[in-house]
Amino acid sequence: MKPRFGTSVRAVFMTKLTLRVTVIITTVCIVLVWATSHNVRADERVVKIVVLGDGFTSGAWLPVGRNFPDRLEFALKAKGQSVTVVNAGVGQDSAANGLARLDRSITDDTDALILQLGANDMIRGREPDITRIALAAILQKLRSRHIPVLLCGARPHANLDDAQTKAFAAMFSDLASEYSVLFYPAFDDAFVDNAQLKAADGLHPNPAGIEAVVMRILPRVEDLIERARRRDADPHQ
Repeated sequence: MKPRFGTSVRAVFMTKLTLRVTVIITTVCIVLVWATSHNVRADERVVKIVVLGDGFTSGAWLPVGRNFPDRLEFALKAKGQSVTVVNAGVGQDSAANGLARLDRSITDDTDALILQLGANDMIRGREPDITRIALAAILQKLRSRHIPVLLCGARPHANLDDAQTKAFAAMFSDLASEYSVLFYPAFDDAFVDNAQLKAADGLHPNPAGIEAVVMRILPRVEDLIERARRRDADPHQ
C-alpha cells in the first residue's frame, strides 16, 4: 500500500505543478499578446491631418475627389500610412481669414496641420507685415495646443514691388524657424511655371497639378505624421 500511496502523492503533486505552470504560461502569453496588440494599435492609430488653406488646397475648379487633401490621403495610404486628411480650405481666403476661423476649423481631435495661406495676400498686394502677424498668430495658437504643423510658403506674386517680394520671400521660412515647425518652401512651385498643370484661370492647379504637388510634398508630410506620433508619447512636446 505504501508504494501506491507514495505514487498517488507524487501524481497529485505533479498534477498541481503542471497546472500552476500552465496557468503561469497562459498568463504570460495573455500579457504579451495584450502588450503587442496595444503597441500595434498605438503605432497604427489613424492620424488626423487638417489642411488649413485657400483655393490651392480647397479644390477650386477641380472634380470631386481630386483636391489636394483627397489625393494626399490616397498617396499616404498607398504608402501604408494610417491617416485621414481633412479639407479645411476656403477659396480666396487670406491669412487673416484663416486666423478668424481657426478655432472652429481645427477641432480638438486634430493630430497635425498643414498650413497653406498667404498666396491671396500677395495677389491682393497686402503688406507683408499684416500677413506675417496673422500667420504668426495661427502658429502660436497651434503651438499652445501642441499640434505639429507643416507650414507651406508660396512664390512671391508678380504684382509685388521689390521690397514686398523680398519680404514675402523671407517671411515663410522665418516663421518656420521662429516656431520650429516643418517647412515646405512653395506650395505652388510644382505647377506655377507649367501651363499644362494649371486650371483654366491660369492660377490654380488642375488635377495633374495637384498630383505634382502631392508627389513633391509627400516626404515632408510623412515627417509631419512622425511628429504627430511622437506627440502621442509626449503630449507636451
